[in-house]
Amino acid sequence: MKFDRPSMIHPLFSQWRRAAAALMLVMVLFLTGCQPKTPSPYAQIQKETAKPGAVAVAKQATQGSEFNKLFPKPEAGYERVFSQEKKGFAEAKLKKAGQDVAMLSVSDTSSVPTAAAKYANATTKIGGYPSVTVGNTLTSVLVGKYQVKVQSKVPTFTAADRATWIEKFDLRGIEKLG
Repeated sequence: MKFDRPSMIHPLFSQWRRAAAALMLVMVLFLTGCQPKTPSPYAQIQKETAKPGAVAVAKQATQGSEFNKLFPKPEAGYERVFSQEKKGFAEAKLKKAGQDVAMLSVSDTSSVPTAAAKYANATTKIGGYPSVTVGNTLTSVLVGKYQVKVQSKVPTFTAADRATWIEKFDLRGIEKLG
């Protein structure tokens, strides 16, 4: 078959282009849909609070505003900026020269009892309380039913810095809340 006119080629070419585009779209959707999902850092808490009868925040959990007054006071060169407060939790950013260097937080473990269980075998203490270190960026202590955490946001904020800032919390005041 010979095509003498360009108008006869166009309909066949146009149909082929549409089919190729549809096939490419199907392939892109298939490939992106099959990628493994990265687990959320909150997956364990989600799993525990999604159980039948589980409550996301325990009724007896302390109001986050109660924790705010027990956070370390900002020192020369540092700025403390509260970033989140809710029942059972309060968090503040620790900034130096305008950069986030650490996250400070206090949480009530009555909503997630397994959070307190990890301190049962703790071999170190900070401020007289059992402490654990997770990876190279997180240090925490268990103060009664409360978990006090300091997480590094820059490599220069070391484990020693985290321990120092944990001790700057009013740990005795936190313990009295429970």
